[in-house]
Amino acid sequence: VRLVESGGGSVQAGGSLRLSCAASGYTLSSSCVGWFRQTPAKGRERVATIDGAGSTWYGDSVKGRFAISKDNSRNTMYLQMDSLKPEDTAMYYCAADVFSRPVCTVVDDVHFHYRGQGTQVTVSS
Repeated sequence: VRLVESGGGSVQAGGSLRLSCAASGYTLSSSCVGWFRQTPAKGRERVATIDGAGSTWYGDSVKGRFAISKDNSRNTMYLQMDSLKPEDTAMYYCAADVFSRPVCTVVDDVHFHYRGQGTQVTVSS
């Protein structure tokens, strides 16, 4: 299984970025997958998930600003990030359920065993 993120960078507050996660050896369309972010101060935080039916979940801190989606034909997942804030600065990485379950409600953070190398997002004020 290989997950490769891209699209990170540096933006000013209020700006937008779109992260991509290309998967190989794992079918994103039928499984619970998502985006996490990590900082030294806050540790790891679940940002958004999308399940096999396309149902989405968002953390309170990003709700209304971020949107997760999948392109099943490309086996690629995206995270559209709008109205970025300095507190969104983090290493973002995509992850997938090790059991390939279709529903995210049964997937604990520890089960997101497959993950990419991460892409840095820096938001300046």
